Amino acid sequence: MAKKIARKPTAKKYLDFNGRLVMVGFGSIGQGVLPLILRHIGIKPEQITIITDDMRGGEAEAERFGVEFVEKRLTESNVRSVLDNRLGQGDFLLNLSVEVASTALIELCQKKKGVLYLDTCIEPWPGGYSDPNLSVSRRSNYALRDTMLKLKSRFKGGSTAVVAHGANPGLVSHFAKQALVNIARDTGLKTAVPTTREGWGKLAQRLGVKVIHVAERDTQVSPKPKEVGEFVNTWSIDGFVSEGGQPAEMGWGTHEKALPPDGKRHTFGCDAAIYLNRPGLLTQVRTWTPIEGPFHGYIITHNESISIADYLTVHEEGKGGKKVAYRPTVHYAYHPCDQAIMSMHEIAGKNLKQQKRQRLIVEEVTSGRDELGVLLMGHKKGAYWYGSQIDINEARKLVPYNNATSIQVVAPVLSGMIWALENPNEGIVEADEMDFARNLEICMPYLGPVVGKYSDWTPLQDRGELFPEDLDKSDPWQFKNFRVV
Repeated sequence: MAKKIARKPTAKKYLDFNGRLVMVGFGSIGQGVLPLILRHIGIKPEQITIITDDMRGGEAEAERFGVEFVEKRLTESNVRSVLDNRLGQGDFLLNLSVEVASTALIELCQKKKGVLYLDTCIEPWPGGYSDPNLSVSRRSNYALRDTMLKLKSRFKGGSTAVVAHGANPGLVSHFAKQALVNIARDTGLKTAVPTTREGWGKLAQRLGVKVIHVAERDTQVSPKPKEVGEFVNTWSIDGFVSEGGQPAEMGWGTHEKALPPDGKRHTFGCDAAIYLNRPGLLTQVRTWTPIEGPFHGYIITHNESISIADYLTVHEEGKGGKKVAYRPTVHYAYHPCDQAIMSMHEIAGKNLKQQKRQRLIVEEVTSGRDELGVLLMGHKKGAYWYGSQIDINEARKLVPYNNATSIQVVAPVLSGMIWALENPNEGIVEADEMDFARNLEICMPYLGPVVGKYSDWTPLQDRGELFPEDLDKSDPWQFKNFRVV
């Protein structure tokens, strides 16, 4: 049976904030989170400044709430001059932009002392995703994360900078921890809730979790058909296209028998992940969610595919030092809304050249939901999905300027900000290192039904009946069984 949790939102103020809040970027997520910030943090509109070069719909909202709105594009040459006088000790920089380097903003915050920071993904400067002079490995999220992690030791004990904390990456790391606790309870494994990285890794190992999908199905629809030469989506189109053009990436599990034919390891960093020599926008896998059932999702590269796998890695002593004893395979498996699928098909036919026109569907969505969660597989009970199943009608009732996709992002943006304000001296942190229970407590009222459901589904279900397939029937959880070829 599915277990559902739904908590009603209140106007509770979690804390007061007396500093200045600078929001960089004001697209779908910025517009969606502003009402939540004003609802749940003790802050006045005059303390907030929005800096963006994207004028689509945001200026009217800022004016409605009485928030300063600055039209300005941040670049490598002007970032310091634009932000220098707007940030100081006790202030907060909320980065919701695209093509503004996260590392540059974090360094600025750390050097100014006492400036808190949060973003929803690790962004490079323009060209970082698509520079043909960079190797495929260096165009990956693995490389972006590795660069970010190098800042951790430099600014250890500095002001808190929460890295990659939206829906995914971000919220799904907290879902994964709650799912592990639930599986332990339901399989009779008596254990305390882990409090350390090593403890979480050993719990996943003891449970026998081999694979974790961030399994998402977006069924929101607009009555207006997609036109030729137009990209339609329920969230940032620039962000989605940038991610889709990067190589497909995944944390690589210790149970895997062989690399995919086009799979490669990186020659630097933590070695917790691999990449494929093809873009995520063209790479599909089989996955499952409770409402949709089986479906094909895209391996769009995301930070959580690497960070969760890295965080759950268990090392043991061996000859020559520590060796990896356990790690799950982790990756995104995403089916966007149907109009985005058509947009992706069009862009793929033009060698990933983006359409000139974009349409972000928020107010025009008439029905549908975003079913977003983590699917943990390989344990005693087979497969377990845990996540949010919010639909468009409930999303609109909860917070203005949101659809069912954006609300799953803005809730953890809020919770990450509150956690940073409550823990201001943690340095640079990823979602996996944060208090999952505290973040879920804040997010839950905005996630609709939160469901945990077991399934006997495997990627071998109904396979090889009409056509022969190269399958590994001895272990259904091998990546080759998931991949769509």
